[in-house]
Amino acid sequence: MPLPGRRSLELGRRTLVMGVVNVTPDSFSDGGDFVDPDAAIAHARRLVDEGADILDIGGESTRPGAEALPAEEEWRRVGPVLEGLRGRIDVPISIDTYKADVARRALDLGAGIVNDVSALTYDAILAAVVAQRGAAIVLMHNRGRPSTMYAQAVYDRPVSAEIIRELTVRVQAAERAGIDLDRIIVDPGLGFAKRAEHSYAALAGMARLSALGRPILSGPSRKSFLAQNADTPPADRVLATAAAVTASVLGGAHIVRVHDVAAMVPVVRVADAIRAADGR
Repeated sequence: MPLPGRRSLELGRRTLVMGVVNVTPDSFSDGGDFVDPDAAIAHARRLVDEGADILDIGGESTRPGAEALPAEEEWRRVGPVLEGLRGRIDVPISIDTYKADVARRALDLGAGIVNDVSALTYDAILAAVVAQRGAAIVLMHNRGRPSTMYAQAVYDRPVSAEIIRELTVRVQAAERAGIDLDRIIVDPGLGFAKRAEHSYAALAGMARLSALGRPILSGPSRKSFLAQNADTPPADRVLATAAAVTASVLGGAHIVRVHDVAAMVPVVRVADAIRAADGR
């Protein structure tokens, strides 16, 4: 997959690991751990050393119930991190945002992918920015805003069928806006506008997303549907994440988005070997 600046992603030979860098005080998993730019930069470089193929940097929590953040505050968080990583890492950077202004400024500092939880529905200008810059984009299945998404977690047909139908519309919208099809990645949106049973159904139906004809990103890492009970903190969901990552790889995911890169790289490699032994 081509990226700006003569970079590219080699998708399909093996599953790529996207490491999460949350520059937020309130993310569900590690909010507050990397608010300081120096801490976030050190964390990002550590993830690369641990085997991350891509870094996903975000400054706004989109957990269920989260409030929207002004673009200037989001940029105040992520801008120094992007600046600090410039020229210091060799892997592509994804900016986790749905705002055109944040995406534009991140692309100016070397990001090559926009990871949009809204699939181009929150900011009408974002598609044009991505198209003009020749960036790649992740279109994630979602419904509504974080404050209302659970109210829309109603599925009248198999979950994967509804995900495919709704993502098909979003892929077509991206193309109409001028984004090249070969720069589009799709994400089933585990945990977004989905209750636990819906996320498990989406994982079980991951292979069906191949009907979209686009590379698939799966992001199960530490999410609440993996918790054994309500008291299980995100950091204690690593083994459950490993199971979901394995299911994602066996279901055909091209990229898995994870917090615990060192732990998940060997999981992905074994899952890749299993999939290869099956001839897929």
